[in-house]
Amino acid sequence: MTKVRLIDFMTSQQDGSEFMHTTPAIRQLKLYAFSVFLLVLACEAVEMFFYAAGADSRWAPALSLLTACFSVTACLTVYFHATPLFDRRIGSYSKRMVKLMGAAGAIELLYLLTHLHAFMTETKPGSSGTEWLLSLAALVYSLGLVLLFVLPDRPGRIPGRLMYFGLPLAALAAAGLLFFVRSALPAYQWSGVERVLTILALAGAGIAAVHLCVRYLRLRIKALWVAVQSLGFMAIAQILMLQADASPGVALLAASALHALAYAVLVSQGLRLAIAEPLREQRQAEDRIEFLAYNDELTGLPNRRSLHARLNTRLEEAYSGKTSLMVLNINRFKTINDSLGYEAGDRLLGIVSETLQSRLKGSEEVFRTGGDEFAVVLPESGGEEAMHRAQALLEEFERPVNVGGMEHYVALSAGISVYPEDGHAADGLLQSADAAVHLAKEQGAEVKRFSKGMTMIAREKLILESDLRKGLERGEFFLEYQPKMSVENGGILGMEALVRWNHPTRGPVSPGEFIPLAEECGLIVPLGEWVLHEACRQNKEWQCKGYAPLCMSVNLSIRQFRQPRLAEQIGQMLEEIGLDPQYVELEITESMTVDKDAAFEQLKRFKQLGLHISIDDFGTGYSSLHYLKNMPIDRLKIDRSFVSEVMSGESDAAIVSTIASMAHHLKLKVTAEGVENEEQLAFLRSQRCHEAQGFLFSRPVPAGRFERMFLQQKKLG
Repeated sequence: MTKVRLIDFMTSQQDGSEFMHTTPAIRQLKLYAFSVFLLVLACEAVEMFFYAAGADSRWAPALSLLTACFSVTACLTVYFHATPLFDRRIGSYSKRMVKLMGAAGAIELLYLLTHLHAFMTETKPGSSGTEWLLSLAALVYSLGLVLLFVLPDRPGRIPGRLMYFGLPLAALAAAGLLFFVRSALPAYQWSGVERVLTILALAGAGIAAVHLCVRYLRLRIKALWVAVQSLGFMAIAQILMLQADASPGVALLAASALHALAYAVLVSQGLRLAIAEPLREQRQAEDRIEFLAYNDELTGLPNRRSLHARLNTRLEEAYSGKTSLMVLNINRFKTINDSLGYEAGDRLLGIVSETLQSRLKGSEEVFRTGGDEFAVVLPESGGEEAMHRAQALLEEFERPVNVGGMEHYVALSAGISVYPEDGHAADGLLQSADAAVHLAKEQGAEVKRFSKGMTMIAREKLILESDLRKGLERGEFFLEYQPKMSVENGGILGMEALVRWNHPTRGPVSPGEFIPLAEECGLIVPLGEWVLHEACRQNKEWQCKGYAPLCMSVNLSIRQFRQPRLAEQIGQMLEEIGLDPQYVELEITESMTVDKDAAFEQLKRFKQLGLHISIDDFGTGYSSLHYLKNMPIDRLKIDRSFVSEVMSGESDAAIVSTIASMAHHLKLKVTAEGVENEEQLAFLRSQRCHEAQGFLFSRPVPAGRFERMFLQQKKLG
C-alpha cells in the first residue's frame, strides 16, 4: 500500500481558499511580537494586584498544575493514538510526529509529577524548582519540529518500534542527567544553568519558527504554518519563563498555559493533517476502488462483475421461473467516437444510460458491461416477453439526441438469452446474449433471440480472427491487381492493388469476410501497411524491368488514415523502395473526411509528399460540396452501384452524369468502377469520364498474369 506523506498530502491541497496569503501571515507574526509585550505587562499587573490584595499564594501553583495536565494530555493523546502507529498507510512524517509528542510528553509528565509533589507536600508552595523541565520540553519540541519537516520522507535505519519507545526514554534520561547536575551544583550556579537552558529553549523555538515560516512562505504548505504557530506560543512561554526568573506567580502560570496551548494547536491541526485526514483519504480511496470494482465510472451503473454476481445469486435461489438477459449495443458507436471525439461518445453513453434507467419496470436492472454494451436483467420473463420488452426499450431511442452539438438518431441492437434454455449460469447467459446481439448487428436487425447455431457462428468468427493474425505472420496474404483503362482509347493508365487471403485449410477467403473482421479486431493497420508496402515494391519492380511507369492505387482504412505520422512513414517507405511518390495514389472514403480539420491536414501532408489522392465509392457517403471544393484531391471514383444500373435506371444515369459534370468543373479526374459491358463504357465516354475499371477489361489478377496481360504491351524500347 502506498505511503501517505504529510508534505505531499498538504501540498496537494494548495488551493487559494485553503491557505493563508503571505500578507496575513506577516501580520500574524507582528501580532505575536506585540502580544509578547502585552502579555508580560499583563502578568506583572496581575501579580501586583494579587500581591496587594493578599491573595492565597496557592492559586497560581494550582492553576499551573491544571495547565500542566493539559500539556501532558495533549502530548500523550498523540503518542498513544495506537491504531495508526505502525500502520503502513501513514508516512514517516506522521510517525515522527507521534515520537516527538511522546518525547515532549515524557518531560511534561515529569514536570507535572514533581510540581504535584511540591504542591501536596509544601504548606506554602511556591516554586517547585523543576520549572526548567518546561524549558527542556520546549527545546526538545522545537528541535523535533524542525527535524520532522527537514528530514526526507524515507524510512530510517533504526526500527520504528525502537524509536517509538526509545525517544521518550531518551528524553527522560536527559532530564535525569540534569537532575543529577542540579544536585551536584550549588543553588546559585544551578540558577545560571536554568537561565541558560531557558535562553536555549527560547532561541531554539525562535529559530525553528523563523526557519519553518520561511519554508511556509516558499512552499505554501499549511502544516508548516501550524508548526510556526505552535512554536510561536512556545517562544512566548520561554520569554515569560525568563521574566518569572524561577519565581512562582502569574508569569510562570502563563508560561505553563502557553505550553499547553502550543501542544493543543499542533494536536488539533497537526493530528488531523498528519494522521486523521490521510487515513480518511485512504479510506475514501479504498471505498472508491470498491465502488469501481462493481460499478462503471462513467455512467455509475453496475458493471459486468456486478451482473455476474447478480445473475448467479438469482439463479442459485430456489427459483423455478424464467429469467431473460438482454444485451444492447450502440450501432456505429466507433464511427461517432472517431468522427466527433471521445467526449461526444461519453455523452452518448450517458444518454443511453439515463434513458434505460428511466424506463425500467419493477425489478428490472440495467448494467454497463463495457464499451458500447449494456445489459438488462428481466426477471420472470420468457423469450416472447423479453422480445416485446426489447422492442419497447428500443422505441425510446427513436427521437434524436444532441451529441457534440449535432442532433443524432441513436440506433441500438439487442440480443436476448433466456434461463435455463440458453444457459444455466451467468457466463452462459451472457455469452448467448452477446452472440445474439452481434448477429443482430451483422444482419441489420433490431432484436435477435439466441439460437444454438449462433454459438457456432461466434466460435467460427473467433477462429477466423485467430487465423487472420497467424496468416499475417505466415505470409498467407497476396495482392491482385485490376487495371484502370482510358475511357477514350482503351489504353492502360494505372492499376489498383487488392488484398486476397489464401487460407491454408479453407482456401480463398472473401475480402468481404476478412476485411470487416480485420477492422473490428484492429488488424487492419498492420494489414494495410503490408498491402501498401507490397504494392509499391511490385510497382518499382515492374519499372526496373523496363515497363512504362504507371500509378498504383491503394485503399486506406480509416484507422490508417487517422495515424498522425502516416505521411512520414509512407515517405520513408518510398525512399527505401526507391519509388517516386507520383506513381502512388491513395484511395480514401467520404467517411474519413467527417473530421474535416484533421482530414485536411492529413491530405495536405500527402500532397506535400507528392502522392495522388482519390475519393473511393463517391456518392455513397456524405460530402459537403464546400469541403469537396477545398479538399486537396485529384480524383473521384464513382461507385459501382451507380454504374451497374446506368443503362436501366434514369436516376443512376443522372447521378453519374452529375458527378462527372461536377468533377470537371472542380478540375478533378473521374474514374468509374464496375464497368461490365460496352453500353456502360459508351455512356461513360459520353460523360467524358477519364478512367474505367471493371470486368469488361479484367478481373483482379495476380502480379505475373497482370504483367503478361497489360504491361508487356507498353514495354519501353
